[in-house]
Amino acid sequence: MNVLARPLGALLKLIFDLTKNYGLSIILFTIIVKLLTIPLTLKQTRSVREINEIQPELKKLQEKYKNDKEQLNIKILELYKKHKISPFGGCLPLLIQIPILVGLFAALREPAKYVFESEAVYKTINTSFLWLSNLAMPDPFLWGLPLLAGLSTYLSSVTITTGAPTDQNQKIMTYFMPIMIFWWGIKLPAGLTLYWVISNAFQAIQQLIIRRPRVKLKEG
Repeated sequence: MNVLARPLGALLKLIFDLTKNYGLSIILFTIIVKLLTIPLTLKQTRSVREINEIQPELKKLQEKYKNDKEQLNIKILELYKKHKISPFGGCLPLLIQIPILVGLFAALREPAKYVFESEAVYKTINTSFLWLSNLAMPDPFLWGLPLLAGLSTYLSSVTITTGAPTDQNQKIMTYFMPIMIFWWGIKLPAGLTLYWVISNAFQAIQQLIIRRPRVKLKEG
């Protein structure tokens, strides 16, 4: 845990030294992390789009081999190979974000240890932000950050799809994840929930920009 928490805490402390605002520091920290992971996000977007494009072929295989799961898996892998698609490409950014969340959870749960490295220094810091009295504690209002975290997770899930047909598992995740994140937001440090809200907002805006139709200029 220390291996993950200390470098993230050091970066958060560096930002705090510049802003002198703990909540704003978490927001800027989130934006920096998202900017650094843009290449992975672009890869995820491309992978999701490619998988959606082959959904009709996938459904034909599922119907043809519905009674032979082993053969179905083989044919699906062959289809991915034919279109040069990685079935795990859409999961990579999430897998990268998991250790960040784990380290940040530790840093925000014990900021005196991992961010400010001193209990005496931490006690002099104003850890309030907006309606939150302490970002190291859960948001006391269920309809505050926890709700924003759930809604932003749903918005992020919707914007990352391309409008092509999706399977039932994707539909379940689209609605299940926001509920799960809302529940986590009730119990986790408000600083971590704030990170999740800003991260999802950044992701949604980024996807809207990526999917924006390109205007072709007329020649002559």
